[in-house]
Amino acid sequence: MARTWEPYQLIERSIIKKYRDELWKPFIYAVKKYELLQSGDRIAVCISGGKDSMLMAKLMQELHRHSDVPFEPVFLVMDPGYNAVNRQKIESNAALLRIPITVFETNIFEVANSSEKSPCYLCARMRRGYLYSKAKELGCSKIALGHHFNDVIETTVMGMFYGSQLQAMLPKLHSNHFEGMELIRPMYCIHEEDIIAWRRYNELEFIQCACRFTENCTICDNGGGGSKRQEIKTLLRRLKRDNPNIEKSIFNSIHAVALDTFPGYKHDGREISFLENY
Repeated sequence: MARTWEPYQLIERSIIKKYRDELWKPFIYAVKKYELLQSGDRIAVCISGGKDSMLMAKLMQELHRHSDVPFEPVFLVMDPGYNAVNRQKIESNAALLRIPITVFETNIFEVANSSEKSPCYLCARMRRGYLYSKAKELGCSKIALGHHFNDVIETTVMGMFYGSQLQAMLPKLHSNHFEGMELIRPMYCIHEEDIIAWRRYNELEFIQCACRFTENCTICDNGGGGSKRQEIKTLLRRLKRDNPNIEKSIFNSIHAVALDTFPGYKHDGREISFLENY
């Protein structure tokens, strides 16, 4: 007699079987290579409701079931002021995927919306702070965010083009403001196109982004429209036509920095020049 699979089981099976090379293997590779997991960790897996964080939650759930390293995931959803449609979508997707979420509410969108200076930057900073604070309150020592391979290279290029600095996105870092807390990015080596393929294969629908205007993603970095990140995405797609390995080259470059070839760099916020040595 053929086994009857529940929808959530088919979704889990697609991660381990059909998309094993694209999702599961690079996920495990990042966890091991960057030493993101230690025995006894209690990790707040932060879910914004988009495709990336929802997949991360399932990956962490599977890892919890099969890992030889004992750890405890807490699936944390922060509501920064979602409209009713987005809030319901997150809750229904969590139920469909059998992710036991813990939800807490904030007024981040309201505060950011009233700011005249860099509301998106303010929103991002406040979200991070609230997540650290709630995670610590729940006894977690780490928060996991769903940034992926493409986020890493796009952020690197954006820093060069618009921030006038060479700055990458780390797979893990210690918080400067929340003692004992660490941020990890377990999807560091997973490509966005593979996440999209997994979503489409399972016919899943997620909210588009977690910015203050989730219903109007044309102005946010995770969506479309005229954002700087979208400009970089378009540029990289064009470059990829001539050099299919362009993304891999950028990613590898942040792992092979020849610091002594730069005339200056920053350390602990202080600008240092190699010319000081001459």
